[in-house]
Amino acid sequence: MLMAIIAVLGGLTLLVLGADRFVTGAVATARNLGVSTLVIGLTVVGIATSMPEALVGGVAAWDGKTSIAIGNALGSNIANIGLVLGATALFSPLLVQSHTLRREFFIMCLAMLIALLLMLDQNLGRVDGILLLASLILMIWWIVKLARRAPAPLNAGVDEEAGETPGISKALLLMLIGLLVLSGGAELLVRGAVYIAKAVGVSDLVIGLTIIAVGTSLPELAASIVSVIKNETDIAIGNIIGSNMFNMLMVLGIPCIIHPDAFGKEVLLRDFPIMAGLTLLMGWMVFFSGKNKIGRWEGATLLACFAGYQYWLLH
Repeated sequence: MLMAIIAVLGGLTLLVLGADRFVTGAVATARNLGVSTLVIGLTVVGIATSMPEALVGGVAAWDGKTSIAIGNALGSNIANIGLVLGATALFSPLLVQSHTLRREFFIMCLAMLIALLLMLDQNLGRVDGILLLASLILMIWWIVKLARRAPAPLNAGVDEEAGETPGISKALLLMLIGLLVLSGGAELLVRGAVYIAKAVGVSDLVIGLTIIAVGTSLPELAASIVSVIKNETDIAIGNIIGSNMFNMLMVLGIPCIIHPDAFGKEVLLRDFPIMAGLTLLMGWMVFFSGKNKIGRWEGATLLACFAGYQYWLLH
């Protein structure tokens, strides 16, 4: 058990470190290729920050633990809103200024709807996975098209004053190092978590919804806190919206292609409604409350919802 706990903690650490290197390398590569800052923010960074979830889900599916991957995808979305957004708003109130985020939010909700329709039969097969990834490609194309029409680009969340952009060779090396570190972290985290689940009698799905989901959301938490410190609150919210979209399409799609599997009805009766409810609550707070602001009370509410959900799962 001690070795399993060490493996989980070591895997989480490697995921955070690997995600940081991978994001840095991905953004630098895109800039060297002449991709606009807006497109980087909406696509490259969104995919990069979802790499921990994707790799953890892929490793879990390869080991025949597709339930962990499903729990990771849904649980990460719940953690991104309840834990990441809640903690960030509690740290500092978030003032929303960008109208671009409204379109991102709509696209994220569309991704959730597509995933729900494919999951209604309580089975995720290879055809479902292909449809999810095809939807991801179409949505990236849509985002890029919208981005090119936008009058004011959304910052990608990278501090341009921190120094010059690394050259293409260094950027690719950073991506490679980040990917290797992420892979190692994903392997450690999944194996340690599976051992703990068996030891304490917790299902693979719950492990994916709790410890793995929280662990793979740590990069988003760090990115959001840093964005608030730099007074870039749109980035903090955009980071969560983009990550949740990729979780629904990429993180859910890859594992079911690797190992198609059925899942329990609790996913549709408990976990998906919680995720959808928190998503709508976030949308109301951000766009429809009339204040364009998420204050500390709203952040505390989101955190309380997340804590209550975790307690429900583990008791």
